[in-house]
Formats: sequence, C-alpha cells, structure tokens
Amino acid sequence: MDSLIYLFQGFATAIEPANLLFAAVGVFIGTAVGVLPGIGPALTVALLLPVTFKLDPGGSIIMFAGIYYGGMYGGSTTAILLNTPGESASVVTALEGNKMARAGRGGPALATAAIGSFVAALIATVGLALLAPLLVRVAVHFAPWDYFGLMLIAFVTVSATFGSSPLRGLTSLAFGLWLGLMGIDQLTGQARLTFGVPELLDGIEVTTLAVGLFAVGEALFVASRHLYKPEKPIPVKGSIWMTKEDWGRSWKPWLRGTFLGFPIGALPAGGAEIPTFLSYNIERNLSKKPEEFGSGAIEGVAGPEAANNASAAGTLVPLLTLGLPTSATAAVMLAGFQQYNIQPGPLLFAQHADLVWGLVASLFIANVMLLVLNLPLVGLWVRLLTIPLPWLYAGILVFAAMGTIAANPSVVELLLLCGFGVVGFLMRRYDYPIAPAVVGLILGPLADNALRRSLQMSLGDPMVLLQHTSSAIMIGIAASALVAPFIFKGLSRFQQDED
Repeated sequence: MDSLIYLFQGFATAIEPANLLFAAVGVFIGTAVGVLPGIGPALTVALLLPVTFKLDPGGSIIMFAGIYYGGMYGGSTTAILLNTPGESASVVTALEGNKMARAGRGGPALATAAIGSFVAALIATVGLALLAPLLVRVAVHFAPWDYFGLMLIAFVTVSATFGSSPLRGLTSLAFGLWLGLMGIDQLTGQARLTFGVPELLDGIEVTTLAVGLFAVGEALFVASRHLYKPEKPIPVKGSIWMTKEDWGRSWKPWLRGTFLGFPIGALPAGGAEIPTFLSYNIERNLSKKPEEFGSGAIEGVAGPEAANNASAAGTLVPLLTLGLPTSATAAVMLAGFQQYNIQPGPLLFAQHADLVWGLVASLFIANVMLLVLNLPLVGLWVRLLTIPLPWLYAGILVFAAMGTIAANPSVVELLLLCGFGVVGFLMRRYDYPIAPAVVGLILGPLADNALRRSLQMSLGDPMVLLQHTSSAIMIGIAASALVAPFIFKGLSRFQQDED
C-alpha cells in the first residue's frame, strides 16, 4: 500500500511540464539511436552525461531512463529491416523479424515488436514499483562485509556475462579497478597513483571514462572497418497493422516473454541477452506452426522483444536498490547518478524518495510515448538508416569532446578522453568488453571502503568476511561464478578430446 501511495506521489512529479519534456526528449533520442546500427543506449547516455552536468538531476535521470527504454524499442527496427541489431539484446529479433521483412511482412513485424515492448515494459515497471521497496527493506540491514560480498558478486558476474571469455572480462574489470584507486584515499588522505598530476587528485571522472570508451572508442572502431559496403534497409511494404491471426499468435508470447525477462533482468547476473534466447526457444517449442521458424514466424519476434524490454525494467531493480549495474547502460546510468552526488542503494529511497518514485512513474509515461512514436513514425526511423556513417561518427567525436570540455575544462581531461578513446578502440579490436571497466571504476572505491571498514571493525581479522553467514554466502556465490566458466570450458575440451 505504501508503494502505491509513493507511486501516486511520483506521478505528481513525473507530470510536471519540465519532466514530461525530459521524458519526451529521452524516448525520442533513445529510439533514434536504437535504430542506428552500432549505436546503443549506453553510448548515448555516455555522450549526454557531460552535457547534462548542470541540468536538474531528476529531469536528467528521467531522460536517461527514457533513452534506455527507447533504445530497447529502436533496436528492433534495425534488426528487422537491416538484419543489424542496434542493441545486442535485439540479436534474436533479427532471426525471424528480418525474414518477415524479406517476405513483405515488415510492418506486422515492427508492430508486434512495438506492442510487445509496450506490454512487457508496462507489466515490468509495475513489478519494479512493487519489488524495489521489498528489496530495500532487506538491503538496509547490510553490514560492510555484506556490501563487500555483494560487490564481489557484481564484479564477477559482470565480468563473466560480458565479452567472449571470463578472462577478458576480468582483465577489463582490473583496468577499471586500477583507475578507481587513483586520487586521494578517503580514509587516510594520502594521494594514490596520481603520478604527480594535480588534476588526478580528485580521481578519474566516470563521465570521461564512459564517453571515451563507449563513444570515442566506437567511432574509431567503426571508422577502421568502413571499407565494406553497408547493407541497405528493406523497405516497409503494405500495412503496418497486424491481422487478427497475428494478434492471436502474439499475445501469449508477449506475456511469456515478460514473465521470463523481468526476473532474469532483476538478478545481479541478469541482462537482456539470456531471456531473449530462452524466449525464442520456448516459442519455437510451443508454436502450433514450428515449420515457420527460420522463415519468418511472428512468435519469434513477439516473445524475444517482450523479454528484451521486460529485462530493461528488471535491470533497474538492482541498480536502484543495491547500486549494482547488470548491463552496460545501467553502468553508465549509475555514473549519471554519481555525477549529481547521488549513490543508488537502500538509502536512495529514503534520501531521494521524490526523485526515485518520479523516475518510476515517468517510466509508465515514457512507455506510452514510445508506443505513440514507434508505430506512426516508422518511415522516419527507416530514413535514419540512410545517414552516412562518416558524418554520424564524426559528429559523435565532436559532441564527445565538446561535452567533456564543457563539464570539466582541462587539458588533462581532454588528454584522458583521447587516451580512453584509444583504449576503447583497442578493447573492441581485440574483443574485450567495455562495461566491466566502467563498473570497476564506479564500484571499486565502494568495495575498497567496505573491505577496509570491515577490517577496522574486526581489528584487522580478514576472517570477519566468512564469520557472518550472509557475507560468506555471497563470497561463495562469487567464487562459484568465477570458477564455473573455466570448469565448463575444461569439460567441453575434455569431451571434444574423447570424441
């Protein structure tokens, strides 16, 4: 009941004209960049971080969430019409959606993706409003050793989830942790890893790292690969509306995808990729027309798209209640909170209740805006696919540099941006994930403080981490998640040798 009261108060905040404008701008930009191949919501939020530095915190975070939801919507357009997912979570949508477009049914494919996204995001946002306060009640009782165990789970799961191998994910995480140690130590006041540069005494700005790795690195990487001939989008033929049969074949996959995507997205090791693949397999097994899978089955678009958008709302649960990002966009959104000196976690709902409930309420409004934007404006989104990539990424480079200088006018900051851009290019070139580095920079100092506070309270005894049941369980989960991928890889090699 308290959640409903707070939610109604949040709607009072969300319908303020300024916040409605922020939500509208967010969903429009999010959809536009989700449509563009290779540009996802993480890159867009990273680009806008320095630009929104002086804006209202509540409105900026509402805009970031709108970009997140919009990017999930827009990624399906590229996947269906171009067979090039704008977001990694839209990979499964391309399997059947592009086949439908080639068969002249691109309109119904886009429609079932948009309506399924609306239904899933609506139900999942209700789940977010109901589940988040319950999780906060548990998290407020966490001690320093519990927070350290939770951080270990976040480090290991993010490193194992992103990238082609756990080792590369851990390497990226170690880079972020090293950057997080730079600056003045909060407990002793000593300078660490500043190399005599005064500008590094305050540490590395998360916005500079995020913009450098995501935006500049992506632009350099695309420029290095711009020798191949890009694929042309398939034109949308006929009506975009779904037939009665399409509705009958879509509504159950929408619901199944929603109830699959939200709980997996809400897990610390969640994300959107796993539920979309699971949804596709479930729909293929339950379909009355399994022979259509592989040649354009509408269930193969409806289910994964619903799971995709439900998981987007699910990732906000650990982000808001525990301060744990489980996706690249959530990691950049966490940086957005921190640039306003707001730390997501259990105290967020007490210290900034108006902001967080305004954010949740604005998600309902943004969801309606997205449905209105996506169906009538399909032609506009298709035209965006014709923008020449050199123009697009040159604009991104200029925008990234100007935004960073505006937020922190310093030569050192600009050099760091360029350096992180080169590192981001090399990480993409050699298939190292970007998100663990950002997570390491954000959560590394928090984990450092939690560990040292635990040791201070136990007079230097490291066994305090294992003497408490909750922290011991979390450390055990983290250790299992770290070792499991290597064990499975070893078993697969062993089986291949036997064969």
